[in-house]
Amino acid sequence: MVLIISSMLTRSQIGFYLEDIETPIGRTVNLTLTGLILLSSASFIAETYPISESVRINFQTLDTVLLIVFAVEYLLRLWCAENRVKFIFSFFSIIDLLAILPFLLGFVNVSFIRIFRWFRILRLIRFLELKISIFRISSEDGVIFARILFTLLAIIFVYSGLIYQVEHPANAENFGTFLDAVYFSVVTMTTVGFGDVTPISESGRFLTILMILTGIALIPWQLGDLIKQLVKSANHVEAVCKGCGWSVHDANAKYCKMCGTQLDNG
Repeated sequence: MVLIISSMLTRSQIGFYLEDIETPIGRTVNLTLTGLILLSSASFIAETYPISESVRINFQTLDTVLLIVFAVEYLLRLWCAENRVKFIFSFFSIIDLLAILPFLLGFVNVSFIRIFRWFRILRLIRFLELKISIFRISSEDGVIFARILFTLLAIIFVYSGLIYQVEHPANAENFGTFLDAVYFSVVTMTTVGFGDVTPISESGRFLTILMILTGIALIPWQLGDLIKQLVKSANHVEAVCKGCGWSVHDANAKYCKMCGTQLDNG
């Protein structure tokens, strides 16, 4: 498949479309990949509920197909990378590799390797700018808020999946479905702590500690960026520049800080 795609497009074109969100082709490629990630995550959740064996087999087949697609995407990105060593050890590439690890190690009979499938939702970080573009979030504080919301949802989803994976075999009464794990994660992250659902395995407790520490480390840091932006925005006014269209300027600005055109402050 990689050879067929590469014969139709040049290396630079493929690399461009895998990152681009402005052109129709680039936007279509990235929207498709985003949709496949969400579809994969939805199938994982569905498998935690009581379903017939035939439906479960269909989900497993879908998961295999999606893994192949993601593996091809990873190989294409690796092939297009100018510095492949740097690419392999980059943040996004490590996430991509974790997402396809069950496929690459499928020949090894290690059941716990399927735990890595929950990291696939983190691949959406790569397409965060695309989602911001789709929902037409243009202000800086809106972008920061969107990142905070996505970070919170990603933490809850990933840790809920991991905790479900390790707790369900030993504590199926409290962690019967993915929703039970989400309930526990939300209650824990919000420090409500009802105590009606608690992990009993060492792995589950360890993941709970990691979830809390991750939330403490990431959320306040991004909230700090939002507060700084709100303070900064308080000293700005909206004045659209006729030259370049930039709309945010200092309250006493007479000229556009981007292109130097005189502003009409009315």
